[in-house]
Amino acid sequence: MQSHPSLPIPCPAIVVMGVCGSGKTTLANSLASTLQYDAIDGDDWHLPESVEKMKRGVALEDTDRWPWLDKIGDYLAGAEHAGRGRIVACSALKVAYRDRLRSFHKNIQFVFLHGDQALIKVRLEARLGHYMNPLLLTSQFNALEMPLPRETDVLHVDIQKTSEQMTQFVVEKFNLHPAAIGSLSSA
Repeated sequence: MQSHPSLPIPCPAIVVMGVCGSGKTTLANSLASTLQYDAIDGDDWHLPESVEKMKRGVALEDTDRWPWLDKIGDYLAGAEHAGRGRIVACSALKVAYRDRLRSFHKNIQFVFLHGDQALIKVRLEARLGHYMNPLLLTSQFNALEMPLPRETDVLHVDIQKTSEQMTQFVVEKFNLHPAAIGSLSSA
């Protein structure tokens, strides 16, 4: 099998990042469906004690996040062995978190979902069945470190766009071709 010549990398690893309620999982699933990639919600991979903290409205510390980020990094690193792209919905709020994920996959790309805190609060409060306490939104915005100029692998996406518009935007900006996915190889 041969790689599609216009794909920037054989098996992309994409992290859809942003604060809770910004639409990470929705966009990750939409991209995965469009591109025929594997996708996970990073929230499903938190340690049980971290989930309990968040349910109680207690913000996680860096020490809570390192093992979680390492599991996500291992998953992304497996994209080349799996022979297909992988997408993760993961907050990746700090530069150090993004750098840690970069250490697992040399060609990782980030999609940063950003928007108005009031809009995100409304979305978060309407969400049912998720353990994330809406009271943590402020702590998430406080922890958020905007991508630095050196982070050229971060694509900024405004959450006021529809899921379809955001998906199309990411596909175009990353020059991904859904029809070519089946012909990817890690060679």
